[in-house]
Amino acid sequence: MKALVLEEKGKLSLRDFDIPATLGPRDVRIRTHTVGICGSDVHYYTHGKIGHFVVREPMVLGHEASGTVIEAGAEVTHLKPGDRVCMEPGIPDPTSRAAKLGIYNVDPAVTFWATPPVHGCLTPEVVHPAAFTYKLPGNVSFAEGAMVEPFAIGMQAALRARIQPGDVAVVTGAGPIGMMVALAALAGGCARVIVADLAQPKLDIIGAYDGIETVNIRNRPLAEAVAEATDNWGADIVFECSGAAPAILGMHQLARPGGAIVLVGMPVDPVPVDIVGLQAKELRVETVFRYANAYDRAIALIASGKVDLKPLISASIPFADSIAGFDRAVEARETDVKLQIVMPE
Repeated sequence: MKALVLEEKGKLSLRDFDIPATLGPRDVRIRTHTVGICGSDVHYYTHGKIGHFVVREPMVLGHEASGTVIEAGAEVTHLKPGDRVCMEPGIPDPTSRAAKLGIYNVDPAVTFWATPPVHGCLTPEVVHPAAFTYKLPGNVSFAEGAMVEPFAIGMQAALRARIQPGDVAVVTGAGPIGMMVALAALAGGCARVIVADLAQPKLDIIGAYDGIETVNIRNRPLAEAVAEATDNWGADIVFECSGAAPAILGMHQLARPGGAIVLVGMPVDPVPVDIVGLQAKELRVETVFRYANAYDRAIALIASGKVDLKPLISASIPFADSIAGFDRAVEARETDVKLQIVMPE
């Protein structure tokens, strides 16, 4: 089968690629329909690595996916051929201590699509554990199904924040994940969410949602805007989604005394943190790495209509043009939110 293969840093190929895929009794075989291009996919393309995850041999990209079940293992009872599904890309060891504690996202043994050396799903068919494959409601499209994966990160952040009804939140960074966090924070009970970034086109997209205000930090200091919006008290929760050193260094200035900081963005290199600034307000600091037990909730919110992710889909690109799609993802970071690749029928 053809696949989109990252041969090495800066080089993509659309070619035949054999991924051994034996269907086990608790697996399903899925015809892939839609796959989102994630920032991590782009980063592997442009840099060849993320932290200690290094592309050392050809690797199939893609991990935000939806599709149709075409075969089910003998022990699978909740899915059948013809079911429309989305797939959670991280597979833990179910016997691990992390899995038993319900924090399987930080299981050291987890295998995650398109994270070296594990192949991704930008190929016409995949075999996946049924336990991490979720049926899509009839009113949720394949495109929305492929958005469940990034939205699950927003859900994880909202859950880690311990939102109280009526909270005011700040999100630094209006990339795809920052937008997902903002929408999850609203759905979780925040009365207002202030989103800050440098890219006005992205701020315009997320600012169109009710309950979200935007600040372009090219034009106005964020701390000033937050102080004005909260009568100089500060935000109940600050979600740091940019991974930018200046945002991390100044995040404590945005939070109210006794508030919370949730670290979602991942800096490329170590960055300084103002520990005393955090201590002086007794801020609670939470961290996010992917998600655990979030898919069901994410799908339910999308199906209910309370969260609409469709405005965040910038374009659907045929599989045959997927290399051009990745190049667009590199070049149009300030205007596009989510590009998706659609597989051939």
